Amino acid sequence: MSLDNRPVYTGGCQCGAVRFRVEGAVGRPSICHCRMCQKAFGSFYAPLVSVEGAKLEWTRGEPKRFASSNHVLRGFCADCGTPLTFEAPDGIALAIGAFDHPEEFAPRIQWGMEGKLPYVDTLHTLPGHDTMEDVTQASYLARLVSYQHPDHDTDQWPPENPQ
Repeated sequence: MSLDNRPVYTGGCQCGAVRFRVEGAVGRPSICHCRMCQKAFGSFYAPLVSVEGAKLEWTRGEPKRFASSNHVLRGFCADCGTPLTFEAPDGIALAIGAFDHPEEFAPRIQWGMEGKLPYVDTLHTLPGHDTMEDVTQASYLARLVSYQHPDHDTDQWPPENPQ
């Protein structure tokens, strides 16, 4: 929390080149199924939360932007490609997965239902496994070293002496 008790959220891209800080109340978290959002996120849908009423500050770097339409800019990290923003005339929304604590933003509404993929509603019925359960099939997992930025702010990234 900030000094005046407004909530503070932080986040950034996978490689750490772009970091942000949001101070104040965010809008209603949502997911958008439209084809444009699917392409922008390379996924089934785009999970977003509006920061229209809050103060957004880029604390390290800034997103590169692509005009996906005549009204919308999509912000992303130019180094690693992480989707970061949806910027429209009515405000900016940030990618929920880019926050350090995405669990705080459970989607409450869906948009772009015309583009919804037919299997999305049944994904929860698929068998589920932890990542490391696949070590016998993907032996490289036992030797995996992550270069992903941690889910908190750092004074410097990447570290001077990576292990």
